Amino acid sequence: MSYIEIRNIFKIFGPDPKSALELAKGGADKDEILAKTGHTVGLHDVSLTIEQGETFVVMGLSGSGKSTLIRHLNRLIDPTAGSISFGGEDILAMDIPALNAFRRKRLGMVFQRFGLLPHRNVMDNVAYGLEIQGTARKKREVAASKWIARVGLAGYETKFPDQLSGGMQQRVGLTRALATDPEVLLMDEAFSALDPLIRSDMQDELMKLQAELHKTIVFITHDLDEALKIGDRIAILKDGKLVQVGRPEEIVLKPADDYVQAFTRDVNRSKVLRAKSIMAPISETEDEATTDLPAVSANARLADILPIALANGTAMTVLDSKDTPIGTLSPQQIVEALDG
Repeated sequence: MSYIEIRNIFKIFGPDPKSALELAKGGADKDEILAKTGHTVGLHDVSLTIEQGETFVVMGLSGSGKSTLIRHLNRLIDPTAGSISFGGEDILAMDIPALNAFRRKRLGMVFQRFGLLPHRNVMDNVAYGLEIQGTARKKREVAASKWIARVGLAGYETKFPDQLSGGMQQRVGLTRALATDPEVLLMDEAFSALDPLIRSDMQDELMKLQAELHKTIVFITHDLDEALKIGDRIAILKDGKLVQVGRPEEIVLKPADDYVQAFTRDVNRSKVLRAKSIMAPISETEDEATTDLPAVSANARLADILPIALANGTAMTVLDSKDTPIGTLSPQQIVEALDG
């Protein structure tokens, strides 16, 4: 069983959502339901599984339903139909005290507009979640100090949000979410308000933290480049419907339809595709024949492999994490993959 299970979620906004639900289940699309009932379809029969320790990105344009979906995971809104479970526990069956405990102990939230408390300094903002949990001041300040130093903000503990840059404020928001040691981190357009360079730095910071912490992260974005950079898997929504789910390489190499293909058309493939994505697999009997070839890691991106291919002009052996040959990769395969 996957850690987070989202099954057949429908969300319909309006005074009588059950009436529109039958139309949706019957196959009517968003525009038809709006025209006939005046109701808006937020999510249409969405089913997803998210693994523990995975960075799972949900992306789509405005109105696609991505933010609606993440609000179901902390039950800021409830579905019209469907089920949601964490670790086998049905969160829709929780009463208010159980739900509040679930949010405090198991979830961390990072907001697009930082969501910092303006009257609290950095230390007190980072420690806020621990304070809500009832942690003693000394203990929560020790924990907060660790995280503040971890993201490069040591020395800013007494500063207030309006004394910080946007990137620094978002680092505070991220550390506040991590300070409570949540199982799941929900990030709704967390970096979209930042300037491009700061945004890239925050993406790098998140990836470094994830490599150490292995949290389950659900990250919402409208930016495919961001999704491809940080996501282990990506779900693409359109008009409330799930269009495609897959690893970044799968999204780029095998777009499900014209909508996804339009997203991926201008992607820098060299920064997304990995050796294992395009290699020609080899059998055990071929291992010896590949030992004299230059070797590259199966997880190496084409941007890093290309200089090796150009320098040698020969095929390369692709090695797994145990340095076992699992495939070969030729310069021609690289050129074809980059050309699309």
